[in-house]
Amino acid sequence: MPAEVEGPAKTAMEAFQAGRHAKAVELAKPLAEQGNAEALYLLGFAHESGQGAEASKDKALEFYRKAAAGKHKDAVYRLSFILLASDKEEERDQARQALESAAKDDPAVAARILGEAYLRGMLTPAPDPDKAVFWWKRAADAGDVLSVLLIARFYEGQFGFPELKDPKEALANYAKAAGLGNAGAMAALGSRLLSGDEKIRDAAKGREWLKKAIAAKEYSAYLALGDYEENVKKDLKAALAEYERGKDAGQVDCMLRTADFYLEGKGVEKDADRGMSLLRKAAEAGNPVANFRVAAQHLAAEKPEKTDLISGYAHLLASANGNLSEAQNELGLLYLSGKLGVADIPAGVAWLTRAAQAGNAQAQNNLATLFERGIGGVPKNLENAGQLYALAANQGHGPATFALARLVDAGVGTKADPVKAWALATLAAERGEKEAGKLATEINGKLNETQRADGVKELENIKSGKSAKKEEAKPAKDAKDAKDAKDAKDAKDAKDAKAPAPAPKDAKGSKGK
Repeated sequence: MPAEVEGPAKTAMEAFQAGRHAKAVELAKPLAEQGNAEALYLLGFAHESGQGAEASKDKALEFYRKAAAGKHKDAVYRLSFILLASDKEEERDQARQALESAAKDDPAVAARILGEAYLRGMLTPAPDPDKAVFWWKRAADAGDVLSVLLIARFYEGQFGFPELKDPKEALANYAKAAGLGNAGAMAALGSRLLSGDEKIRDAAKGREWLKKAIAAKEYSAYLALGDYEENVKKDLKAALAEYERGKDAGQVDCMLRTADFYLEGKGVEKDADRGMSLLRKAAEAGNPVANFRVAAQHLAAEKPEKTDLISGYAHLLASANGNLSEAQNELGLLYLSGKLGVADIPAGVAWLTRAAQAGNAQAQNNLATLFERGIGGVPKNLENAGQLYALAANQGHGPATFALARLVDAGVGTKADPVKAWALATLAAERGEKEAGKLATEINGKLNETQRADGVKELENIKSGKSAKKEEAKPAKDAKDAKDAKDAKDAKDAKDAKAPAPAPKDAKGSKGK
């Protein structure tokens, strides 16, 4: 909602901002009937969010359309967000038309949204990176710093499309954003000049930009300096000094790096107590990775004490709520294990589902095991199991690859295909699954020469990704949309953890990393 509004709707907007949603709706209705665009927008937002009015997509769209007709920019964007998420192609096309029209007067925002929509494949059958960059450049030319950063990240390969990576173009866009005063871009530019591709490195300029970032209170610059000293210069003491400065400024990632140095004795005398103290401090600041690692410490014992179990659970839950998929997987397993007093199957499945949908291969494998065997009251669903095993196998997960080979060989939940089964079993053996080698040998004995040759080709295709069929698993439906347990909503983005998994072991029949 707009922070400041002038005109007849000002009182209604202020009431909404203050949390008096019902009163705000009451004040906005007569104004909306008179065609006031701000009031119409407020009612659309109330119906979209369910605050002060019935949650209704149709009513939200109705009010947003009326407000958009009154040239209310934010209404156009809210309307477009809803339509872009629609399953109906005609509604997504309506969003495209509305945004293209808005881009004529407000390219800085409308073009940025169009770029993301094309990159996500919302407006085309498949993601269209060329159109994404086209629209982002339109927004960037209009002065939108966020779009400049998106272009930089795109050319770094952060959104996929490795064939379109261009380090020099990425660096140029980071430099453009930094020149426009974006402190985060200053830190990113300095980091890449110090530690990026050797062809674009310039230590002097890198330090200069990081110094500017620190002056602008972007303390991730200390992390970049420490990373340079640690991994490029190989000077652990100098690296620790930079991490310490960042830690003292409250930079959470620097706290984690400093903790690692003391826990591992890197460039300093080993001090486990100090290392854990720093991890706890980062956890208190809400860092999901820190919470995950503190949870691992508490749950490390085979039979942890009650106090350790409660504390470990609390930290694990905080990490899972921070959207760390590794924590979501482990929390799901903890609920299933019964270590909290009684097994909570719906909660366990819900957390595994969230982690699996986030692309966590271990969670996909664990959830597949539940569906394959119908463990603990989870309904047996071999089709779901096969889809989930395939998703995990496509990420190089050994146990999932072996499990998929078993299903394909036996024709369980899918058509039997000994050639593909041999290829999968051979690949699983290469990925460290000893039993898979036995299965591959067994299958090989049943194949003729033509099938063996086809098997070799299939193995090559799987490794190259040519035969990987990308299917989205639908575990939530078969789990009857199991809800997340214990306040598991409003997740925030978190970086990948580098810590080992906590004590709960994987679901029966699967192996951990």
